[in-house]
Amino acid sequence: MATNTEDNQSERPTLSTSTSSFEALDPHDPNLSRLATTMFNKTADYLYGELTATLEDYRLLENMNNATITKYSDMKHIANGTLQPYLDQIDQIEDSVIKLEQAAYKLDAYSKRLEAKFKNLEKR
Repeated sequence: MATNTEDNQSERPTLSTSTSSFEALDPHDPNLSRLATTMFNKTADYLYGELTATLEDYRLLENMNNATITKYSDMKHIANGTLQPYLDQIDQIEDSVIKLEQAAYKLDAYSKRLEAKFKNLEKR
């Protein structure tokens, strides 16, 4: 009987633990093959899900960027249309203030000259 059991064991395919010795035509365990196929399918599904999630994140960022671009463009048009007249008025006021300041300096210098002439006349 021992020889019969040994004969059955010698007919069974042996599995190699080395991946380099695997060849497609070598006999292999069908259960192991099924499990490996299942593992590769599950890994592929996982990677596909990860890549899909990343792609969706990038699409969301792209949509957010486009919305932001549109919003800032609208704000620019509003600012140019609504605020530009006020900005122009501010520029005009600034020019007027500068001219007024120059006139004040001229008036101050003129009043100092008049004061100096008045003092000279009083001394005489």
